[in-house]
Amino acid sequence: MNLTLKENAIFIADSHYNKKNQEFKYILEKIESKEIVVSQIFLMGDNFDFLCHEITYFKKENSDIVKLLNSLSDSFEIYYLEGNHDYNLSKLFPKIRVIKRDKQPLILTLNDKKIALSHGDNFINWHYNLYCKIIRNSYFLKFLNILDIGFFLSKKIEITLQNKNICHNLNYFENLVKKRVRNYSEDIIIEGHYHQAKTYNLDNKTYINIPSLCCQKSFTRFKNKIFLNEKL
Repeated sequence: MNLTLKENAIFIADSHYNKKNQEFKYILEKIESKEIVVSQIFLMGDNFDFLCHEITYFKKENSDIVKLLNSLSDSFEIYYLEGNHDYNLSKLFPKIRVIKRDKQPLILTLNDKKIALSHGDNFINWHYNLYCKIIRNSYFLKFLNILDIGFFLSKKIEITLQNKNICHNLNYFENLVKKRVRNYSEDIIIEGHYHQAKTYNLDNKTYINIPSLCCQKSFTRFKNKIFLNEKL
């Protein structure tokens, strides 16, 4: 499918929605009320602190946002790039185009340019690839769900994630970006995952790290041929 980036497309990354971080709910409600005007919505991964189809507790805890997203998908063109905190989502979001990690990058066109979208946790190493396959295995997750008596395991994970400090300035980020752009042939590379909200021009490519909605309270809009970060 040939996808074209549209004027007023927005990119939302790393909201890490939970009881403490409510920004994802706020932005979706503003889209629903048309306070925020959009043409396309690209969810760049980790918008939930944890969510997958197989784990009952987190489906229950996030049911209001799942319902809101499904309602929005009746009116808006939405793409969900799965992250390392939210995966196996297709059955939860039947009208949203869900892009699994192993199908990223998602390629868009913009006039004569190609744009690559990834959550940002691809192109790591074989150890991490193996871990991702295991942790996303549906049978493994269903087994964990059976073991989750009284949701003791899910609640432990929930508390750990809520108490985790995820907002850091990475001093080595530019060097990391230099390595990451080598994996792409496209003109523009857009990723989330790193919570840095920085842009670099390297090797005739533009690399854009989408701000974390949780950390920077911002999202990215494509307007007038440029990518701009906007405060929630």
